[in-house]
Amino acid sequence: MANSAEKYDVFQAIADPTRREVLRILTGKELPISKITSHFTMSRTAIAKHLHILSEAKLVSGRKVGREKLYQLQPEPLEELKQWLSFYEQFWNNKLSILKHVVESDGGSRIHVIKTEVEK
Repeated sequence: MANSAEKYDVFQAIADPTRREVLRILTGKELPISKITSHFTMSRTAIAKHLHILSEAKLVSGRKVGREKLYQLQPEPLEELKQWLSFYEQFWNNKLSILKHVVESDGGSRIHVIKTEVEK
């Protein structure tokens, strides 16, 4: 039987652009769902679902203050993502080094040829 209470990890949580934007909005402040929702064209219910997924991934926490629940960013789980990405950074840096070498070695003439071809 399938587990009906699916748990979300950091990678699943940040896969959605809306959830990434919610994290950005919560950077450095606590906000109620009404303030978070005001940044989007979607319903409060939709934002609540996104907050639930972020909470499951432990990227957001909420605390009751009176009748409201205030949400805040918990960036610690992003460390897992940072560590995973750092492995792949070596490949990006290598490609950038090669590009730098090509540009510097031919004075940029290859880039000019490519740009000219694209403009045609």
